[in-house]
Amino acid sequence: MKHYRKELCVHLDSRRGFVNITPQVEKCLAESGIREGLLLVNPMHITASVFINDDEAGLHHDFEKWLEKLAPEHPHSAYRHNSFEDNADAHLKRTIMGREAVVAISGGKLDFGTWERIFYGEFDGKREKRVLVKIIGE
Repeated sequence: MKHYRKELCVHLDSRRGFVNITPQVEKCLAESGIREGLLLVNPMHITASVFINDDEAGLHHDFEKWLEKLAPEHPHSAYRHNSFEDNADAHLKRTIMGREAVVAISGGKLDFGTWERIFYGEFDGKREKRVLVKIIGE
């Protein structure tokens, strides 16, 4: 069995946002030479998420509005965690959106449904963050 590991860098100028990282992940898969196996993608930060969904701007807007209703950024004083930071909402949003994505690899390709893509979700941005890609298989 072979394995491959790479860290991607993501930087958003905004506090929150979604980035389609599918092309970078597909590049990692090609570099790995693995044709059959599993691919794991996860952020290496507690206020970010990796998830699979449709690459449609309206849906991303809906995610943002929905998450802000569930865990509003303001007022910061609403969160006990914010006694020394201002990102409690980001921790909660990450929990809702999930930590990682695992994708089957078949024939050297991501084994996706028609509209599936891999996204990095940032909830406390404005600095460089890392995303782990780990691939195992043959």
